[in-house]
Amino acid sequence: MDEKFEQTHEEMAQATADQQEQQPGANEQEATENGSGPEAQIEKLQAEVAEHKDKYLRLMAEFDNFRRRTAKERIELMQTAGKEIVISLLEVLDDCDRAEKQIQQSNDVDQIKEGIQLVFHKLRSSLAAKGVKPLESIQQEFDVELHEAITEIPAPTEELKGKVIDEVVKGYYLNDKLIRFAKVVVGK
Repeated sequence: MDEKFEQTHEEMAQATADQQEQQPGANEQEATENGSGPEAQIEKLQAEVAEHKDKYLRLMAEFDNFRRRTAKERIELMQTAGKEIVISLLEVLDDCDRAEKQIQQSNDVDQIKEGIQLVFHKLRSSLAAKGVKPLESIQQEFDVELHEAITEIPAPTEELKGKVIDEVVKGYYLNDKLIRFAKVVVGK
């Protein structure tokens, strides 16, 4: 049966070849008329390339615009990032100005102390509302991740060895991230 199939297949191939020899160019002419000749295919491919190139250029332009826009927004954000804190500190500054006028006009020391304490309290509460909180250091173990040792002095008691005895400059957190190390005196 395989021999019969091969023979039939060879006969069909020969008949096709004979037909093409009798009508040279017939297939090319037929392909051109159907729009699938080599020239038509080249034109079709060139159109596709042009379309893809146009899409690519538009996409690149869109990405470039996106990059510029985000860079501009980032710059604006950095320039105005502290705006809320500055506005809240301006209120405290106004209180400081009023306190300064009171100091110049008044001789009552207790009243002046009370006014200054109110200004400090307002400053601390404004900063706390923005996420600023102080780092507690005194009598805590010295930690190089939190403290900067200014000097070491002999510890007054055995319990204070390796601990912070005094705080020269207070350390602060902003939203639980350390923004300033505490400058401390450590007992040895």
